[in-house]
Amino acid sequence: MIAAYKTNHGTCYYGDATLLDKTTLWKEIEGKVDLLFTSPPFALARQKEYGNLSGEDYVKWFSSLSDSFSRLLKPAGSIVIEMGNAWIKGKPVMATQPLRALIEFINQGDLHLCQQFIWHNPARLPSPAQWVNVERIRVKDSFTHLWWMSKALKPKADNRRVLKDYSQSMLDLLERGTYNAGARPSEHQIGETSFLTNNSGAIPSNVFTISNTRSSSPYLTYCERNGYKKHPARMPTEIVEFFIKFLTDPNDLVLDPFSGSNTTGAVAESLGRSWISIEQELEYILGSRGRFEKPTNLEAIGEEINDENIF
Repeated sequence: MIAAYKTNHGTCYYGDATLLDKTTLWKEIEGKVDLLFTSPPFALARQKEYGNLSGEDYVKWFSSLSDSFSRLLKPAGSIVIEMGNAWIKGKPVMATQPLRALIEFINQGDLHLCQQFIWHNPARLPSPAQWVNVERIRVKDSFTHLWWMSKALKPKADNRRVLKDYSQSMLDLLERGTYNAGARPSEHQIGETSFLTNNSGAIPSNVFTISNTRSSSPYLTYCERNGYKKHPARMPTEIVEFFIKFLTDPNDLVLDPFSGSNTTGAVAESLGRSWISIEQELEYILGSRGRFEKPTNLEAIGEEINDENIF
């Protein structure tokens, strides 16, 4: 691992995260991570420029990460991993490898599956194209999973840190001070004072609906100005912010071993968390520096980074 740049709260490393347990960085952070949040390459039938495996190769690769990742966690730490759906190449049939990879990951790391989250992207292009656009025998695949796992049955978490604004109807209910009490078809018995306590916000659901169609941002502007390749699968900052607030406290350590454009590090920085990111594509590291005001170079990486072009 080579330290590429450093900020007030974290460091971005250039290297292969699958070899992390063979590095000195591993010795420094083993058992110290509060949240491992990442979006590794998906099990796609079609090869992407950021690299991905498919079929049984993906299952073996993904599950092999579990032991090392789980050993990085504090006893009450969490792992949150985004996983997309996969389709069998040339067939209008979904592949089961992502689910089998998840199960193997949980078993090999001796982890608990705390909760499943969904990121629904209504602006996602229709796919798989052959079955959705051409033959019209499927509908578009527009969501990914975010799996929350931990070694503990009750990892550190507090949903009071991620409350949503009350709806107008809830605000009206609180002002009115009365509620339609009684039995419900679900057999729940609702009391007269149920839901009349103002908790400063509503508990969010486990579904994010975010289009992620932003065409302008400091990161994108920085990449365009310097001629760096933009990462094609950037995580919305809102999702990263939700999990960091939900599962960590200020000064806790957040790790992203497949950091891409380093959204995780940038959000952790803004929330006062310590962070470490790892990325093996130099071009993405160069562009990710645009997310930070004044990152500092620690070591040169090849010939592209030197004292003249580093911050």
